[in-house]
Amino acid sequence: MTALAAVRAETLDPVDLALIQNRFDDIGRHMGRVMMRTAWSPFFSECYDFACFLTDARAELVSQSDGIPIQAGCGGFVVEAILDAFPEEIEDGDVFLANDPYEAGGNHLPDWVAIRPVFVQGELVAFSCIRAHQSDIGGGSAGSYFAEATEIWHEGIRLPPLKLVRRGELLDDLWEFLMLNTRTPRLLDGDLRAMLGSTRIGAERVSALIEEFGVETGKEYTAGLLDYGERMFRAAVRELPDGRYEAEELSHNDCFEDIEIPVRVAMTIAGDHLTVDFTGTHPQVRGFKNASLVTTHACVYLGLFSFLDPALPHNGGAFRAVTLIAPRGTVVNPRPPAPMTQSTQSVAHEIVHATWKALAQADPANACAGWGKGIHGVTAGRVDSEDPYVMIHWCTMPGAGAVRGRDGFDQLGHVITLGGLLLHNVESYEQRYPMRFLRQEYRRDSGGPGRFRGGTGIHYDVAVEEEAIYSFRGEGLVYPSGYGVNGGGTGREAEMEIVPADGDPEVAPPYGNRTYGPARLVARSSGGGGWGDPLKRDPARVLSDVRCGFVSRDGALRSYGVVLTGDGKAVDETATERERALRD
Repeated sequence: MTALAAVRAETLDPVDLALIQNRFDDIGRHMGRVMMRTAWSPFFSECYDFACFLTDARAELVSQSDGIPIQAGCGGFVVEAILDAFPEEIEDGDVFLANDPYEAGGNHLPDWVAIRPVFVQGELVAFSCIRAHQSDIGGGSAGSYFAEATEIWHEGIRLPPLKLVRRGELLDDLWEFLMLNTRTPRLLDGDLRAMLGSTRIGAERVSALIEEFGVETGKEYTAGLLDYGERMFRAAVRELPDGRYEAEELSHNDCFEDIEIPVRVAMTIAGDHLTVDFTGTHPQVRGFKNASLVTTHACVYLGLFSFLDPALPHNGGAFRAVTLIAPRGTVVNPRPPAPMTQSTQSVAHEIVHATWKALAQADPANACAGWGKGIHGVTAGRVDSEDPYVMIHWCTMPGAGAVRGRDGFDQLGHVITLGGLLLHNVESYEQRYPMRFLRQEYRRDSGGPGRFRGGTGIHYDVAVEEEAIYSFRGEGLVYPSGYGVNGGGTGREAEMEIVPADGDPEVAPPYGNRTYGPARLVARSSGGGGWGDPLKRDPARVLSDVRCGFVSRDGALRSYGVVLTGDGKAVDETATERERALRD
C-alpha cells in the first residue's frame, strides 16, 4: 500500500466508506433494473445476460454489484482502452461503444460495452458502464456463435473504441452501420437504446453522489474505497499459508477434433500477495475457445473472490494484490487473429476451476466442488424473413458444485455467471418462438454425491416446429466436469440429441452447425460435484432428495448407504446404520 493510501486509511471515516460503497453498489443494481425493464431482447429482459459496473476516472472498478461477474470483473480494461483512444476528446454527454478483445478491452465480440463518462463541475470523475451480450452481431452463424470459426473475422463485427454519442447527440451514420451488421436489427436497436438509458441513470446518480460530498472529498472517498478493498483482500490472502500450489483443468476438444487442452496454473502465495502463473498452459487452438487476456483476468478474479471471504469489497483495489502471468500464444492469451467467442464459457470454466483447485490445496476446508459444464444449443429460424429469431436454450444449464455447509445449486448458469444468469420463462418463449416445451424437470442422480450434494442438472425436451439452424456448444458432453472435493463424487456428464420429426435420433456434436426441419431438441445437462464423504450425509436429507426427485431410491443406497422403508416414505435407520458400517 502506498503512503498516500495509508494516510487515507487513517483519516477517512470507515462508516462513510461503507455507506458510499453501498450507494455505489445500489447505483449498479438500479442500472440493471433499468436495462431489464427496457431492453427488447429476452437475453436481457428475461435472462439478464449483462452486467453494470462503475469505474473511477482512471479506470479502476469502484462497483461491480450487478449482473454476470465475468462481464463486470474485467470492466476496467475497456475503460482504459477508451482513455487511450480519446485522451483529449472525452466530453460531457459522450457515450462510447467497444467490443474487440484485441484492441478495445473486450472479452468476446458479442459482449458490447457502452461507456458513459461522468462529469461534475466540469471535471471527469467516473464512468458509468454496461456490458451486454447482443443477440446477433453478424459472423458465420445466426446468434454469432460460429463453431467453425478459425479466425476472429468469422465471428462478427469488431468494434474498436468508438464514440456513439457526441455531447448528447447520437451519431446516426454509425448507428445505421451497426444495424446493417446484425441479423436482428429490431432487437439490437431497442437493446442499444436500453444500454444508453441504463448508463445515463448511472451517470446521473454518480454525479449526484459526488456533488453531495463535493468533488475533492468525493474523489478522496472513491480512492479510499479502492484502498479499503486492497487492504481487506490482502488480509484475506494473509490467512492462507505461504507456498506454491499447482493445478490443472482440462478441455477435451478444439471444436474440430478431440484433443486434451490443459489449463495449468501455479499459484504462489507470499504474505499478502498472490501470483497466478499460467505457464505450461496449452497453446492457442484453431477453434473459438481461446480466452482473451481480459477474460483470463476476469476469471481469475472471479475464482479468487468466490473462494475467499464473501464479505470482501468487490472493487478493483483487490486486484492490486494479484500478479497474473499468461504467456502469449496460449489459450489464455492468444495472438490475433485467434477466434474466441466461446471463451467466456470455455476456457473460462477451466480457468475458474484451475484457480479453485489451487486455492483448495492452501485451504482444503473451504474447497469449492466443480460445476458442470454447459451444453448450450442455439436455434435460429426464419432467416429469410424480415423478422428472424435467435434463441439460446438457457434451460439446458448444469448443476453447481457443493461447498462446505451447502448443497450445490440445481440447474444454475455456468460457473462464470455464479448464478447471475436467469432461466427463461417457458410460457413467454412459446409465444415468442415456434416451439413447444415438452419437458423441463430436474435430472435424477446427476449431482455428485457428498456430505453436501452437487447440484442436479436438467432433463429438457422442446419441439422446434419449423426448420431451424442449430449451433451446438456442448462442452459438457462426454466427459464429467463437476469434480468432487474432500471425498465427494463427480457429477454426471451431459447428453444431447436431435430427434427429427421424419428421421432417427442423432447425437448432437460437441461443436458444429446443423440445419433440421421440425425436430425435438432433447438435453440432459451435467451435474455439479459433491463435497465431503457421502456416507456422512444426513439420511433425512437423502430421503428429502429422493422424495423431491433429485436422487433415486437405488441412488440413495448406492451413493449414500441409505436404506428406505418399503413404501419409500422414511429411512430404515437400522438397515442404514448396518449398511454404512459395512462400508466403513
